[in-house]
Amino acid sequence: MDTPTPLNKSQKLHNVCYDIRGPVLDHAKRLEDEGQRILKLNIGNPAPFGFEAPEEILQDVMRNLPTAQGYCDSKGLYSARKAIMQECQRKQIPGVGVEDIFIGNGVSELIVMAMQALINDGDEVLIPAPDYPLWTAATNLSGGRAVHYRCDEQADWAPDMDDIRAKVTSHTKAIVLINPNNPTGAVYPPEVIRELLEIARQHHLVVFSDEIYDKILYDEAEHVSTGSLAGDDQLVVTMNGLSKSYRCAGFRSGWMILSGNVAKQRAADFIQGLNMLASMRLCANVPAQHAIQTALGGYQSINDLILPGGRLKAQRDITVEKLNAIPGVSCVTPKGALYAFPRLDPKVHPIVDDQKLVLDLLLQEKILLVQGTAFNWPEPDHVRIVTLPWADQLGDALERFGRFLSRYRQ
Repeated sequence: MDTPTPLNKSQKLHNVCYDIRGPVLDHAKRLEDEGQRILKLNIGNPAPFGFEAPEEILQDVMRNLPTAQGYCDSKGLYSARKAIMQECQRKQIPGVGVEDIFIGNGVSELIVMAMQALINDGDEVLIPAPDYPLWTAATNLSGGRAVHYRCDEQADWAPDMDDIRAKVTSHTKAIVLINPNNPTGAVYPPEVIRELLEIARQHHLVVFSDEIYDKILYDEAEHVSTGSLAGDDQLVVTMNGLSKSYRCAGFRSGWMILSGNVAKQRAADFIQGLNMLASMRLCANVPAQHAIQTALGGYQSINDLILPGGRLKAQRDITVEKLNAIPGVSCVTPKGALYAFPRLDPKVHPIVDDQKLVLDLLLQEKILLVQGTAFNWPEPDHVRIVTLPWADQLGDALERFGRFLSRYRQ
C-alpha cells in the first residue's frame, strides 16, 4: 500500500499571515496552560479588560431573540440597515440607500468578501504600511498583490502621497485608507483624505475606507468620513461596525457601505458580485443585528471613555508617557483607536528580528505584544501595544518593558 502524501495547505495561503494571533500567541497559550498569567496587549478585544457593551444594547438583543431564529435578507435586517443609512446622513455621506448597505459577521468578513468580489489574479491593491494585516491577507488570498504605501512617522503617520503616486500601475485596482489608523492611532485631516481621493480619481481606483474606530478619538480630534469628501463619480466602500466603539467585539456585527451614485452605475457588475457572495453565506448573525439600531441611535457612551477623565484617554496618556520615558523609544501620540506603535531606535536597540523580540519579552516578562512587521512595516523597529488595560497596569507593564529593553541584546 502506498504511503499517503502529506496533506498540505492550499498554495493560496502561502502569502497570507495574521500574526496578531500568530506563532507567539501559541507560546502564550502554552504558558497559560502551565498556570502562568499573561498580560495580553496583542489584540483590541475590549471585554476582557472590563469594557462592557451598553446595557440597552444587550437588552434589545435579548428581547429580539425569539424572532431572530431564522435567516434574514442576505444584506441584513431592514431596521439595522435603515439605522446605518441614517448614520451615513449624519456623517454626510451622500446618496446611500438601504440597498447600498451590506451587514456582515464583523468587518473582517466584509473585507474578505469585497476583495473576492473585486480582485482578479495579478490585480494590485494599495494598502498602508503599517496596516491592519487582514487587508493584505485578503488581497493575497483573492489572487491579488498587496502593494504597501508608506505612512510617514515624522508627519503624524500621514500617508506619503508621493509614495502612493509612485506605486500606482496599470494593475492597480483599489486603494485602502484606515482612519483612524490601526496600528498607529493616526486620524487624518480632510486635506489628507482629499489628496488621496484625487489620486484615486485620476486612476479610477476603488477606495476602501476602514473607519471602525471613528468614534474613538482623543484631544478633540475630529473624524471625517472618506465618503463625505468623495465626488459622485468615485466608488467609496466604507467599513464600520460595533466591535470597538460599542464594545461588542464578540457580536461580530459590521457593515459595508457603497457610496458614489454615478460610480455605482459603472460598478454594477462588481456590486452583483457582492450580492452573490452575500447570498452564498445566507446572512450575517441575526441576533447581533438587533444591536445596531439601538447602538447608533442611543446614548453614545464611548464619549465618557475618551474625553478628559475617561478611562480610554487615561490609558492612552500613560502609554505614551511611559513609552517616551524609555531610552531609545519614541511614540507619536495616537489621536484615535486603541493602540500605540512606538519606535525602537536601531542605534540604541539594534533589533534584527522583531518577532524574536516579542517572544523573548513574553518568556521573560509574561507580556504579549505584536511585532511591527506583522503590520507590514518593512523594518524590525516597531511594536504595537494595545492600550486597553487599566492605567496602573499599563504603567507597570511598560516600566517592565523598559527594563527588559535595557538589558536585551540580539
